[in-house]
Parts: sequence; structure tokens; C-alpha cells
Amino acid sequence: MAEKKNILTYAGLRKLEDELQELKVVKRKEVAEKIKEAREQGDLSENAEYDAAKDEQRDIEARIEEIEKILKNAEVVDEDEIDIKKVNVGCKVKVLDMEYEDELEFRIVGSTETNSLEHKISSESPVGRELIGKKTGDIVTVETVDGDIKYKVLDIQRVN
Repeated sequence: MAEKKNILTYAGLRKLEDELQELKVVKRKEVAEKIKEAREQGDLSENAEYDAAKDEQRDIEARIEEIEKILKNAEVVDEDEIDIKKVNVGCKVKVLDMEYEDELEFRIVGSTETNSLEHKISSESPVGRELIGKKTGDIVTVETVDGDIKYKVLDIQRVN
């Protein structure tokens, strides 16, 4: 079975590459130094600093492996080539919550870039899935546990 493609914007790709570089160059060195210092304290069986440093090392290596896997299967979306006649990954979409008459703005991104605090929603999320392919003026219905939410697409823009 083929691995799932990780859809990324250029900004998301750069962010992951920067994090990977930081982990490999800076964090690995820092944790190696912590382990070295903890070893110099003697008995490792009751050395909390050593255990903490080894846990941190394990976390760093797991994150490096995760990022490398994401990047290996990355498909980068060129925001400049996005057709803004319809909602797609890499665009910013303004919608109207038809129940509360609230205007909301989302940036549609791949699942690895999702960040609700920055209004970045995954193309695979319930809202993202319903918005993909829609045009200005279209109304979408998103099924939630609390009932259906209706959004009207007001505007579609390129991010940059």
C-alpha cells in the first residue's frame, strides 16, 4: 500500500525543514552534552538528570524520524498557481456562518500544518473537506456532533 502524501504549502515545508535542522544540529548537541554531564555525576541507576536527558534524546529522535517521514512523502502546493475560482489547499477562504451571521476566515492547509489558533484547517477536516472545490457563493453543510453547520463561501484568495 502506498504511503499517504503529505500536502504542504511552501511555508509549511520551510517550517518543517527549519525544525529538522534545529533538532539535528542544535538539540542533538545540547542533549548529548546533558547526557555527558549526567554520566560524570557517577551512579546512573539513581540519576534523574541522566534519565531526563535520555528521555529528551528519545523525543528528539522520534520527532526527527517523524519530520523525515513527512518530508519524504511531501507534495508541495505552489500558492501562486492555485486556481482561486474554487477552494483548494493553500488558499484563504472567508465564509459566513449562516446561523450566527459570523464571518470566519480559514486557511486551507495539509494535515501536518493544521493550527486552529492561526485559523489553519486541514483539507481533511470536516470543514476543510466540505469547502474543497467550492466556489464563491456556494453553501456547504458540515455535519458535527452538535448538528449541522452551514457556511456560505464569501471570498477565496491566495495567501501571499
